[in-house]
Amino acid sequence: MGKHMSGRTLGALALISFVAAVFFAPTSWRPSFFGDSSSTSGKSAKKAEPPAPVRIAIAVERTVPIYLDGVGTVKARSTVAIKSRIEGQLFEALVEEGQTVHKGDELFRLDPRPLKARLKEVEAILARDRATHAKAVADVARLTGLSAKGYSPKVLLEDTLTLVDTSAATIRATEAVVELAKLNLDYATIRSPIDGRVGSILITPGNIVAPNDVQPLLVITEIKPVYVSFSVPEQFVDELRRRMAADQLTVDVSTQASTMTATSGKLFFVNNEVDASTGTVQLLATFDNEDERLTPGQFARARILMSTLENAVLTPSRAVQINQKGHFIWVVKADNSVELRAVTPGVNDGDDTVIASGVKAGETVVTDGQLRLVPDILVDPQKMAP
Repeated sequence: MGKHMSGRTLGALALISFVAAVFFAPTSWRPSFFGDSSSTSGKSAKKAEPPAPVRIAIAVERTVPIYLDGVGTVKARSTVAIKSRIEGQLFEALVEEGQTVHKGDELFRLDPRPLKARLKEVEAILARDRATHAKAVADVARLTGLSAKGYSPKVLLEDTLTLVDTSAATIRATEAVVELAKLNLDYATIRSPIDGRVGSILITPGNIVAPNDVQPLLVITEIKPVYVSFSVPEQFVDELRRRMAADQLTVDVSTQASTMTATSGKLFFVNNEVDASTGTVQLLATFDNEDERLTPGQFARARILMSTLENAVLTPSRAVQINQKGHFIWVVKADNSVELRAVTPGVNDGDDTVIASGVKAGETVVTDGQLRLVPDILVDPQKMAP
């Protein structure tokens, strides 16, 4: 039994020795049934990576307008709170809320009856004063002759002359009272002092109004023309003043209601001081606003055409990337490989950016898919949707 087990052990040891020798042998004479691992890994490394899908656009050349932009508000050229100049009962409203009125149009009427009665009263007093004055003048003429003949004392003539002077002064005072009564009667009809649009009627007919009332009857806002107030950086002040002196600058505005240009106006005012907290200066432009597209209080974006950039190269703004070294763009070459180009971006023109250097017109640039790119990698370009 011991001999039999000893033979098996020797056989097993011999097999193990053979396998170990083959395993550690050089690959040049190793048996083929172990396979060639180095050959397999080489074939995997040689497999080409699939092209990276990207979206592309073509750099174009065109003329680009250079604008100076500012955000501001639409302002009414004038706003008037309508109040009564006299005390009385509000008799009738002659306008409706939101109505457009013109200078001189009737807005309200007060009860005119007390005013007419007062006018009649002072006119009667004026007639009495004139009669008194006329009698005094006649007495002076009569007493002058009598006094010359010695039939009338001189003191009586002197008193009559004084009465002529005082009655004349009384007439002038009463005439002023009559004029005031007529004016108050005219004030009983309240008219619009400007062209504009009526706001809410704040006091209804039947109420008693007075000159010192805090609450106005209504507010009229002038909407044709209107102003747009906006601010720009202070470094442009000298250029704006120079161009205003040569010719009025055109200002285009758009509102939140429409991103398109609402209307065009003229710049007429540059403030005489800079806001130290923001480093900006206030400008004012006037607009005819005939179509009433601008409403006072509305936010507006204003822009002034400062110059034009001829033969500018533009790419979609999405193509411009930035890293620690600055701005760059991926450019697709003729063999569909990509190249990283350092660029100098300029002003924006809508969704495009002016490229001052680094890209030429007609070159293909990557607009989407930049994160997976490295220099010289092949790409599968697809044009941007229009």
